[in-house]
Amino acid sequence: MIKIKQIAAVVFVFYAFALISIPAFAAAPQDQEKITINGAGATFAAPIIRQFGHEYNNLHPNVEVQYQSIGSGGGIKEHTAKRVYFGASEAPLNHDEEKIADGTVTLPLTIGTIALAYNVPEIPTGLKITGDIIADIYLGKIKKWNDPRLVELNPFDLPDKEILVVRRSDSSGTTYAFTDYLSSVSHEWAKKHGVAKSVNWPVGIGSPGNEGVSAFIKNVEYTFGYVELAYVLKQDHKYSFVQNKEGRFIAPSIQSAKSAAALSINSLPDPSQSWSEVSLVNQAGASSYPITSFSYFLVYKDLEKVNGMSEKSAKAFVDFLHWSLTDGQEHATKLLYVPLPQEVQDINKQGLSLLKFKDQQLYKHEVIEAGGKLKEIPSWIDSVTNSRINYSDLSTEITCREGFEMLTKTSNNAPICVNPSTVDQLVKRGFARYQ
Repeated sequence: MIKIKQIAAVVFVFYAFALISIPAFAAAPQDQEKITINGAGATFAAPIIRQFGHEYNNLHPNVEVQYQSIGSGGGIKEHTAKRVYFGASEAPLNHDEEKIADGTVTLPLTIGTIALAYNVPEIPTGLKITGDIIADIYLGKIKKWNDPRLVELNPFDLPDKEILVVRRSDSSGTTYAFTDYLSSVSHEWAKKHGVAKSVNWPVGIGSPGNEGVSAFIKNVEYTFGYVELAYVLKQDHKYSFVQNKEGRFIAPSIQSAKSAAALSINSLPDPSQSWSEVSLVNQAGASSYPITSFSYFLVYKDLEKVNGMSEKSAKAFVDFLHWSLTDGQEHATKLLYVPLPQEVQDINKQGLSLLKFKDQQLYKHEVIEAGGKLKEIPSWIDSVTNSRINYSDLSTEITCREGFEMLTKTSNNAPICVNPSTVDQLVKRGFARYQ
């Protein structure tokens, strides 16, 4: 590790032999003016969004991220009303919502799973269940835990008790993904109810948010409901092994969700296009968990449309998005989400390059071909190093990640951390090796 005492914020530049993206502005908010980034929406992704906000605030104490976990439907409503910097949702905008929220950029923020949790004293974790059984439970056709179709699949002594079905009462992206799954495995469900954030449920007791459904299952015996995996494991719920498209019974997990997403990555649309047809449910693959979903940030291309957005807050917001969708992904696994694959991160970088404030591009997507040379010194590096900060007066410790080398701008000694393979090119552009 290389350490120096020099500058309050460090810029990490990754020049690899692949496609890369370069922010077009100073990545870190560099003054102490308080900035609040507000968002609202999905409970499915609330744990990781709040973690993003917490970690980003640790890096930039003057920037606070406030997130309201009100459900995807509420997040889309706040986004279309332009009352928040971002909405969050597992449900992409439908065609009607796209017309209302014209100019929306869709950015996948994480990948997660929906577990089928239950509270049955007689049954341990691992109840085997098929898609048609799940659909028939929610259609009200299977009413008891010892239904013959469940008995046939499981070695447990299933109780002669009514299944108390639990589902969401609010407009929910988790419901959208779950009904997407039900529609893929049951023609009856697809015909009668379809895919939506809110449906006319045939049976069940409603509760708001993943938090509400999880708490209800925790406190009431013989319940059965769909809940995002992080809430299930946090509450120590029992959960089902769901039969996938290949006929295997799979537990919800990071790895099984990663497998489900793998085959869809290469067919994703551009961030400015419609994502209404994107689905990760019931994917092929022997180890794929069948109820898997993206969660999305919904943001406007023209950020000045958002109530209360200033140029300074827009720049901080775009930097928060960039950090969350790249470096911030290291926090996904501990919260039981799948870190975004590089291919999805690259799509998000294209999306970030579309964001503007009063026609000013806030992020620049530069491309370096595999094995090629650096096309140009990114303009944002000059904007950082030529800023008004007197670096000699600062004493915050800077650390380059292992495997990276510290360079400094010869004009003012401002540091950056770079891949060693690009050092010679950057030295020719006015940088020097740190001594």
